[in-house]
Amino acid sequence: MRYLALLIKILLFVFLLGFAVKNSGVVTLRYFFGYEWQTSLALVILVSFAIGLLVGLLACSWRLLRNHRELRQLRRVVQSADHSKPE
Repeated sequence: MRYLALLIKILLFVFLLGFAVKNSGVVTLRYFFGYEWQTSLALVILVSFAIGLLVGLLACSWRLLRNHRELRQLRRVVQSADHSKPE
C-alpha cells in the first residue's frame, strides 16, 4: 500500500510538472488604477486553485465545528445516561 501511495505521488508530480511546463507562458494580470503583474500562467492557475481551496475549507469549517460541538454534547448525554443506569 505504501508503494502504491508513492507511485501515485510520483505520477501526480510528473503530471503537474508537465502541466507547468506546457503553461509557462507569461500572462498579464491587470488591477484597478493601472496596476499590472506579469507572471506564469501555471502560477496564476495554482494560486487560484489554492485560494479556492482555502475558501471552500473555510466555508465547511463552520459546519464541521458545529457538528463537533454537537457530537461532544451527545457523548456527554450518553455518558451521563450510562452512569445513572442502575446495575
